[in-house]
Amino acid sequence: MKAVLGLEDGEYITGEGFGVEGSCAGELVFTTQMTGYMEALTDPSYAGQILMFTYPLVGNYGVDEQNFQSPSVKAMGCVMRELCENPAALPDMKTYFEDQGILGISGVDTRWLTIKTRLHGTLRASLIVGDDNGDYAVECARNVKPITDLDLISQVSCTQPYRIEGKGKRIAIIDLGIKKNMILSLRRRGADLYIFPHDARHDEIEACKPEALFLTNGPGDPRMAHGAIECIQSYLGQIPIYGICMGNQVSALAFGAETYKMKFGHRGSNQPVRHKDGQIYITTQNHGFAVDGDTLPEDCEIEYTNLNDGSLEGFSSRYHDVVTVQFHPEAHGGPRDTEQPFFDMIYRRIP
Repeated sequence: MKAVLGLEDGEYITGEGFGVEGSCAGELVFTTQMTGYMEALTDPSYAGQILMFTYPLVGNYGVDEQNFQSPSVKAMGCVMRELCENPAALPDMKTYFEDQGILGISGVDTRWLTIKTRLHGTLRASLIVGDDNGDYAVECARNVKPITDLDLISQVSCTQPYRIEGKGKRIAIIDLGIKKNMILSLRRRGADLYIFPHDARHDEIEACKPEALFLTNGPGDPRMAHGAIECIQSYLGQIPIYGICMGNQVSALAFGAETYKMKFGHRGSNQPVRHKDGQIYITTQNHGFAVDGDTLPEDCEIEYTNLNDGSLEGFSSRYHDVVTVQFHPEAHGGPRDTEQPFFDMIYRRIP
């Protein structure tokens, strides 16, 4: 099939479409990971975005549904250099995209697109499969609202509370777009999990008598997580609070700190971060917003820093018993350096 990817700056690139005919439009973002492509595509944090892989070959081990991070693909579309049509396992990505109604384009110079994104920042884009009208694709890209104006969290959060029963400590989770591996990491430690929608009220959460509050990852601008920010504020100093990715950002907002949109974000499985004790970890990340560490109150201490650009990768508050990280300790499509120490630490700290 014909396919075209149009950019808001007026440029477009044609390729070979796969999946189904149709169109989508949103932010074009890139990930540097070499494996875990289905883990990335099913990550709810990619809602509202078109995901491009910098690794030149995608799909070589088929569609491994056991590693999905949510029940379906959450990225709006997929961009790659080459699609493997004869993978080591079935189903193949082409067939899966067709069956699930997903849009994809291959045969694209992803290196050029990545360099362009790094130079100019994240661009709005439109992917059209079944046509190669570049001018129309550019027009569609320009008509997309900026991601800062979109409420994406409500699209991926659960709509009703539910429980995953365990015999250990009771943890209330605010679902901003939770990944399956977060649940698995907490369940392996025996936690009794109560998962709540993004807009759950304090009294709804308090009904389960939580011993800790956990904030998940999620898509879009963290300032859109109004309910979660209010819940954190109501629990500050009452029970331990932990967060990952957007959970780090909304926790900072609850303290009155500021977040900002990054030029092109951190997405991939090779991001180096340094802990305040000097130890360096290689981490998996997926975020386009970050916390401005200079705006955190005096009670908060920066725990982790990104070695590539110096951005904040986690903070803590001893007085309010808050610990958060910007990276993904649970992301098993990449390194597992931080999974055990992070989840062991937060579980051990719960009274």
